[in-house]
Amino acid sequence: MLDYGKFSYRTAKEQKHRPHNTQLKEVKFRPKIDQHDYDFKMKHIHRFLEQGHMVKATIMFRGREVVHPEYGRRILDRVVEELGDTVRVDTAPRMEGRLMSMIITPKRN
Repeated sequence: MLDYGKFSYRTAKEQKHRPHNTQLKEVKFRPKIDQHDYDFKMKHIHRFLEQGHMVKATIMFRGREVVHPEYGRRILDRVVEELGDTVRVDTAPRMEGRLMSMIITPKRN
């Protein structure tokens, strides 16, 4: 025999104290990225999201590349498009000096 009240109390208490192990993982791109390099980094993003981590996708600009932020925006939009509706964009792409970044989290069921 099992005391259901005691059982439900203990399970509720254990669920409250379960640690949340989400980390922020960063994946860096360049505006002139090759297709193979892009695919390789997308594999990393898929793996991080499957593990439940947040992903910060960053575009690094060097020299005169910073004059054309639309190239970086295209890459970040492509990342979100390929991931589809399995992710949520927490922070929209924005420029921070020579970096453009956005934060992506997996959608919860």
